[in-house]
Amino acid sequence: MLRTLVMCIVTTLSLLGVAHAGPDVHTDPETLKAIIADIKAGWENGDPAPFEKHYLDFDGARYVESGGQNVGLRDLIEHHVVPEKDTLKSLKLTFDNIEVHFENDFAWAVADVRVRATVRSDGREIDKSGFETFLFRHVDGVWKVVHTHSSMRAVKK
Repeated sequence: MLRTLVMCIVTTLSLLGVAHAGPDVHTDPETLKAIIADIKAGWENGDPAPFEKHYLDFDGARYVESGGQNVGLRDLIEHHVVPEKDTLKSLKLTFDNIEVHFENDFAWAVADVRVRATVRSDGREIDKSGFETFLFRHVDGVWKVVHTHSSMRAVKK
């Protein structure tokens, strides 16, 4: 009798979506961390594809970096992502200590960030660290970046 009752409860819960095997990608932090890893590769390679795949392109979108901003996805790609590949040699971007939080169809991630590169024109070394925030919205079954904000300072040597 007890076994039958337990089986009924488990069946009911799994039909309701409460009991299931594996993480729900809708609330799995690794899903957002994988998006951030793709974006990192896009920055380092001057490749717009990860941005076009993972960012929600909408009127009013803004991406802020240490006091500057890009308005809209095209602005970010054309005036920041792609030109940096030509301007900076050996760009290395690191995201560490990524914390992910979910609230229904909204999520955010906060990470420690470090940027290292050499300016091609004059050989100047860039080494900055700080923090980055990514805001996400779950749209049509996938997470999309709707805003980013980073703030960095030169690393003290």
